[in-house]
Amino acid sequence: MKIRLAVLSDVDAANEIYDKARAYMRASGNVEQWCGAYPGRDDIIAGISDGTSYVCEEDGEIVATFHFGIGPDPIYDRIYEGEWKNQDEYAAVHRIAVKYHGRGIADFCYNECFRMYPNLKIDTHRDNIPMQKSLKKNGFEYCGIIYLINGDERLAFQRCK
Repeated sequence: MKIRLAVLSDVDAANEIYDKARAYMRASGNVEQWCGAYPGRDDIIAGISDGTSYVCEEDGEIVATFHFGIGPDPIYDRIYEGEWKNQDEYAAVHRIAVKYHGRGIADFCYNECFRMYPNLKIDTHRDNIPMQKSLKKNGFEYCGIIYLINGDERLAFQRCK
């Protein structure tokens, strides 16, 4: 497997992965996260434009997609009912989704992100139990609650050295 910046020719494959991720969430009891067409084509294209949209390839097939941004993320400025593990510069992982479950694809993506930037922050919906398990399995620690710009609550996690 390898991680690379997404390009415009990846949009359809990445969007298909997000469609499957939404269906997987609904099937696992997470009915509120990623409603409608979010994330979708416009989000992928915006990430390609600003250099934050990535894909994971295995044997030429795109098997995961995610946003990886280095630097301050305004949604992480305030944390409630806890605290971040440190106040050092960090990278944020958002909108990670895999095409196949149980093959270690998300693990690979997390580890590559950590290799590129060894202080990571990420968040997920309270009902996204598979994601919470995946984060804990990959060394992320629960830090508290953050709120998205629209006011939605998310559980915040951090992995650092």
